[in-house]
Amino acid sequence: MVKILHAADFHFDSAFASLGEAKAALRRREQRGQLERIAALARDADIVLLSGDLFDSSRAYSETVDALRSFFEEIKVPVFIAPGNHDFYAPMSPYAHISFPENVHIFTDTAPRPVELPALGCVVWGSAFLSERQAPPLRGFSVQDGEAINIMVCHGDTEMPDSRYGSISGEDIERSGLDYLALGHIHTFSGIRSAGKTVWAYPGCPLGRGFDETGEKGLIRGTVSKQGCELEFLPLPERRYVTAEVDISGCEDIASAVRAAVPPDASANIYRITLSGEWDEKLRPDELEKQLEDCFWHLELRDATVLKKDLWSLAAEDTLKGNFLRILKGRYDSAEDPEEKAGIVMAARYGIAALEYREDM
Repeated sequence: MVKILHAADFHFDSAFASLGEAKAALRRREQRGQLERIAALARDADIVLLSGDLFDSSRAYSETVDALRSFFEEIKVPVFIAPGNHDFYAPMSPYAHISFPENVHIFTDTAPRPVELPALGCVVWGSAFLSERQAPPLRGFSVQDGEAINIMVCHGDTEMPDSRYGSISGEDIERSGLDYLALGHIHTFSGIRSAGKTVWAYPGCPLGRGFDETGEKGLIRGTVSKQGCELEFLPLPERRYVTAEVDISGCEDIASAVRAAVPPDASANIYRITLSGEWDEKLRPDELEKQLEDCFWHLELRDATVLKKDLWSLAAEDTLKGNFLRILKGRYDSAEDPEEKAGIVMAARYGIAALEYREDM
């Protein structure tokens, strides 16, 4: 039995461009800070598996390199890294010019290569990206030693059959004969899966980097043996990305409505809130964000409101404005697609503003 810790897709030194310079730098420090928590979880492991995209690109801040060295030295156990499509192994990659501790093994070949660990009765296989693209890494591969516990660390894509990012099929996994396949590339926990006798999983990324990476983030810990795997997903405490919708129809104050709609811990997280419903004037998301900045660590507001139906009452006027609105009202009533209706309402806003010679809609 081998005790493992499996993580992937850290994407250290990501830009976090949407957060602004100061908060982006803080998020990168928070990324590095996760290593301290992971080190505590790794103390009981026999091996640590890092399945690619440890770095977001071919460059790494010196602070990140120092944090990784400290992490590897502290945990002491063997660490196996399979470079991915973002941090592929190449002469200019961090892996080629950074001196890591002796317990770190970096795979540098596209074909699966073994590292034997006799004391654990285990063989760890690995495959590396050598460019942004990778051929199917498991195609035609199968283990030869059925007595040892066979584990593979690999970056690849099980979701798209023709993926240029190391496509891996269920048949490839089943034929491999591996006891556990530790994957990276997909940023959401896959669940503990199996194909034939081979158990496989994506842990997802340990820290969300955008609104396409919401929900709990973490890693996988447990045991692998010839009799099977006992593995669990461990969420890591971190600042989360959250999306929400707030209907402001009928409210008197938008900021108050937003505050009432979010939980108390919103001030620790990064929110994108879509404002919906009916409102009687154009919203100013930038001004609202300033009013609400004390409620969120970071906030993005999106306006999906439509003008109140009172707008159409002006269609009764015997004026150019009324004639304009009558035409649009007819199109609005006959439209079935919500997006089309929203577009017609926006046209009404612009049209009325132009007819009244106003700068704002």
